Amino acid sequence: MSYGVVLVPSTSHAIRAERVCHLAGFKVKLIPTPRQLSSNCGTALRFHWEEREAVEQVLRANKVEYDGVYQVEW
Repeated sequence: MSYGVVLVPSTSHAIRAERVCHLAGFKVKLIPTPRQLSSNCGTALRFHWEEREAVEQVLRANKVEYDGVYQVEW
């Protein structure tokens, strides 16, 4: 299954991203950041890859800072 991972600068950003996406109706989950993607913040947000554009729109609309969005296979 293909998921997206949102990398964020801090755990507080990850919690905020989870909250705004959850309120927008997305099934999201906080996960440990995959080491192949980053060694910065240890928390990332996972979502279904098919919803990538909509998730990014919600994050931008709510001014949630993030470092990048990547596709991963789970």
